[in-house]
Amino acid sequence: MFITKKIFTIIVGSILLAIGVNFFLIPFKLLDGGMIGLGLIIKYIAGLKAGLVIIFLSVPIFILAWVHKKEYFYNSLHGMLVSSFAIDYLAPFHYSFITSFQLPAVISSIFGGTLIGVGTGIMLRYRTSTGGTDLLAQLLSRITRMNVGVIIFIIDALIIMVGGIIISTETLILSTITIICVGIVTSLCTWNLKSS
Repeated sequence: MFITKKIFTIIVGSILLAIGVNFFLIPFKLLDGGMIGLGLIIKYIAGLKAGLVIIFLSVPIFILAWVHKKEYFYNSLHGMLVSSFAIDYLAPFHYSFITSFQLPAVISSIFGGTLIGVGTGIMLRYRTSTGGTDLLAQLLSRITRMNVGVIIFIIDALIIMVGGIIISTETLILSTITIICVGIVTSLCTWNLKSS
């Protein structure tokens, strides 16, 4: 029963995440933190599929996880693959969405961050994630004894800053709003995780 719920959660979480990325971030060239943010930067620059880029960029991190902590590997692999495929599968539908609903960029950054936060949060409740830089942060936390949240914040901030430099100042400001929303909503979704 737990496995069925976990599979359902990964699918639903990945779809919510993909909707947030495709319908709310991409139309305004906004970024999320982590591997999704890197995938989006490369998509904006080179026109490659973001989900495919996320998978390729995640390979070295998953190799590290396999070597150092197989539990992290197993708990993140499915979430990373399903969410990456969902991002690429829903990508063509964002054109019809943005022509039907013309939202201001700041509202789009809030909605996108909220959906990504819900998707990420419900996956974390079932001990799975999208892997990527969160997985790297977990591994670095074990080695350095730094708080995993601090490491994730540092990585996300660097990615958003690089994206802001490469793309635009507006991208930097609005993407900051996005990752704040992601952080708040993910925290709310996982608030009582230890006791559940």
